[in-house]
Amino acid sequence: MTLDHRFQYLKEIRAVVSVIVYPVQYIVNFPVSAGKWADDSFSSREALMAEVTSLKTQQLLYDVRLQKLAALESENMRLRRLLDSSSKVGERVLIAELLAVDMEPFSSQIIINKGRSDNIYLGQALLDANGIMGQVTRVEPLTSTATLITDPNHAIPVAVNRNGLRTILIGTGSSKQLDVSYFPNNADIQIGDLLVSSGLGGRFPQGYPVATITEIGIDPGQPFARVKAKPTAKLQRSREVLLIWPNQSDTDGEQN
Repeated sequence: MTLDHRFQYLKEIRAVVSVIVYPVQYIVNFPVSAGKWADDSFSSREALMAEVTSLKTQQLLYDVRLQKLAALESENMRLRRLLDSSSKVGERVLIAELLAVDMEPFSSQIIINKGRSDNIYLGQALLDANGIMGQVTRVEPLTSTATLITDPNHAIPVAVNRNGLRTILIGTGSSKQLDVSYFPNNADIQIGDLLVSSGLGGRFPQGYPVATITEIGIDPGQPFARVKAKPTAKLQRSREVLLIWPNQSDTDGEQN
């Protein structure tokens, strides 16, 4: 050993032996190394799966919050349009929300969250940011029922905004169509003409959009043209409505 340490006689022999022994050492240590590698891999996979699950949960939560923010943004835009409409007309107004919609066939009625306690009265007009929707037909202490202009039992006096020709709009039961009555065959009307409330009858204030003419049919054998119109109000989309008091004296007269 002393000679080997001093003169390194066995250095080459040890090198050869180490090469021969290495595979044996690798085989002996393989189960331990493999077990450690498997444990590390399993732990890493578990951590990765947990992180993926957490990220998916956070993404779902953020998606739900984003949907809520989008709904709030849409509601805010609707309210802004309503308030902008009220600032233009000058009458006393009140914003109400829809509580229910009558689902009976050929009936067009809604229930709103304002009633007698809010000084709502029979016949009061309501509209959205695009035009007249209908009028109040039943008043309860906290809620009211309104009949929409598309109800078959509803009629509203209107005038052609372009030239002042007066007529009556009658509901058809369809949310997208109204009948226009009493236009002679030679009347000065066009597709696209805007019909506004005429103010006749005292129920609806004058000058509010109601519908646009979409169809004109002329039958020489009939005294009146067959005219159809589409409501300007978004009757199937509006969630908030605007109640109008034309003036205080009219309101008091309706309530007495």
